[in-house]
Amino acid sequence: MASNIYLVRQRISRVGQIASIFAFATCGGFKGKTEIQVSCDKGAENKTITATFGYPFRLNEASFQSPQGVNVCHVDWKNYVLIGDYSSSSQFYVTFAVFVFLYCIAALLLYVGYTNLYRDNRKLPMTDFVITIVATFLWLVSTSAWAKALTDIKTATGPSIVQELKPCSIQGTLCQFVSVTSMGSLNVSVIFGFLNMILWGGNAWFVYKETSFHSPSNTTSQGGIPPPTGI
Repeated sequence: MASNIYLVRQRISRVGQIASIFAFATCGGFKGKTEIQVSCDKGAENKTITATFGYPFRLNEASFQSPQGVNVCHVDWKNYVLIGDYSSSSQFYVTFAVFVFLYCIAALLLYVGYTNLYRDNRKLPMTDFVITIVATFLWLVSTSAWAKALTDIKTATGPSIVQELKPCSIQGTLCQFVSVTSMGSLNVSVIFGFLNMILWGGNAWFVYKETSFHSPSNTTSQGGIPPPTGI
């Protein structure tokens, strides 16, 4: 039975490590842009202004740019930016995912190089259990916060931005939303965040069975069966 638990936890560890990589890579590596088509006079050629944004999603620093060498409607578009700053949620999510990945490496090194130390020391399984519980909770918090921020980012970079640009309300100036970069990879980052929460929550049960809470004589009764590490 103990060997089966060991195999299950090792598989969870591998999946969790990969999932944490996907979590911070899909969010931290994102770059996108939103485009608006502007025309000043009837019959005049339409021009496109672009605002480029990406991680850590400080949209209030993403200014609009007109085509090089083109004065669009006599407006300095660099003075106009997107709305919102979502850096706290995104950076919290990515930073935590990176720390989880590093912890996975440390746990693996502990298991491979210091198996006897983990088996004989009653405090290590308990520490492992506490870290697993805390990590599960933080996956829930960070992913929920990032999911809410992502919803706001989609709104701030979508068609509603036209209503927020003052030059677009000037008589004779017509602005039309064109497109925004697909945020499919950011949706994937949210999915992997909740997947990590489920993995760590499931692993908590197996870590618990290695602690003295489950069996006071746990550390001495398993003999030569090496206990597994956490995720």
